[in-house]
Amino acid sequence: MSDGRGARASGYWAFLVVLTGVSLAFAAILLPYFAAILWAVIVAILFEPAYRRLLAAMPARRNGAALLTLLMILAIVVLPAALLTVALINEAASVYQRIQSGSLDPEQILVAFESAIPAWLSDALDRLGIGNLAAAKDMFGGGAAAGVRAVLGQALSIGQGVFDLFIKLMVMLYLAFFLIRDGEAIEKRVGAAIPLQADHLQLLVDRFIVVVRATIKGSIVVAILQGLIGGVVLWALGIEAALLWGVLMGAASLLPAVGTGLVWVPMALYLFLSGSIWQGVVLVFCGLFVIGMVDNVVRPVLVGRETRIPDYVVLITTLGGLQLFGLHGIVIGPVIAAMFIAVWDIAATMRTQAAA
Repeated sequence: MSDGRGARASGYWAFLVVLTGVSLAFAAILLPYFAAILWAVIVAILFEPAYRRLLAAMPARRNGAALLTLLMILAIVVLPAALLTVALINEAASVYQRIQSGSLDPEQILVAFESAIPAWLSDALDRLGIGNLAAAKDMFGGGAAAGVRAVLGQALSIGQGVFDLFIKLMVMLYLAFFLIRDGEAIEKRVGAAIPLQADHLQLLVDRFIVVVRATIKGSIVVAILQGLIGGVVLWALGIEAALLWGVLMGAASLLPAVGTGLVWVPMALYLFLSGSIWQGVVLVFCGLFVIGMVDNVVRPVLVGRETRIPDYVVLITTLGGLQLFGLHGIVIGPVIAAMFIAVWDIAATMRTQAAA
């Protein structure tokens, strides 16, 4: 009898080793398409309510409902992102050409900025060790030439990069179709294989879905609104490359606590020091009471009270996620934080129940 139990235990551990090895190999194969898989899961979660409504209207046509949902994703997400990318590339190319032609000289802008700084402020910067603007001018001059060489060096790889992006986009849309259509069945199969209690697993799944939706609605949508408003304000003030600055402002808004101020505060300071007083006043007013209020007004409406991760945790995990995973870390960081909090909540509940 004991030999039988030993054989079963040995077989169990052998199977566990095989299971782990095969799972790691499978993960390694999927790794090149990690971004496509991640965003396929995200869009499937975001558009699942829309799929449910379409399926209720056409209950016998699951494929049709999933296809219509995919067309919604193309119209709402993919097409606007593609148009923005094209416009951004065109504006960046225009700025680059102006720098090359000499009509836009970053070094001259820095010289004008330096000459506009009051003596008391210049002395204070020198005492703080950050007043070496001559070195900054050298950096601008040498940096422009280095930038030209870098752009030319990367030119040959642009076609390959676009092709790779297109392939990953197609994989993302293809996978999203099946996740939308078969998401519930896939969730049940995965849940049946994970060795967790049903209520604990459901808590983790619910928390994952809530955080993904909250992150996208509460961060990405707010970033789009703040970048759009910021770009329009800068364009109205006649500031060069307003689209580029607006995109940077939207990207900066993804960072809690600091946000768009990383972009508009230095720009407003430059406007004041260069003598453009009324433009600086307008930018400060819009930054504080228009762009800044979007975060305070729109985010609570979109996110609600479903998830309450502390702001400092969101900031740290977002920064860490960006460093480890690039752009995808915007979602991955807060999701890992939410899973961490949920798992420890479960552990605390289990410990309390065991002590009772």
